[in-house]
Amino acid sequence: MITQVLLDASGVHIADVEVAHRLGARMKGLLGRAGLGEGRALFINPCPSIHTFGMKFALDLIFVDQDFYIVKIVWNVVPNRMVSGGRRAHAVFELGAGWLTRARLHAGETVTLQTQD
Repeated sequence: MITQVLLDASGVHIADVEVAHRLGARMKGLLGRAGLGEGRALFINPCPSIHTFGMKFALDLIFVDQDFYIVKIVWNVVPNRMVSGGRRAHAVFELGAGWLTRARLHAGETVTLQTQD
């Protein structure tokens, strides 16, 4: 399923998002992929923490709570690491490293998922 991630406050398009809700898709995540492509992300729900063991590229991460408030942003997570979103994290958006520097997001802001027309 492809959707758009929009920042509520300004309506700025951040990325086209693939949604992983089912157990198999959540467990596989981005393993086996060579990259995501510019402007693409994977949304894993639920997922309060991630690992990059076996990954072939670095990630930028947006951890959100159940109301889609950003609780933590982590840039440039290289392969073979573990990252927790913290106690309030419920889900995560995974993007290729470097993409989030353009979005200028901050903890406490809200993101939404909207079906692409």
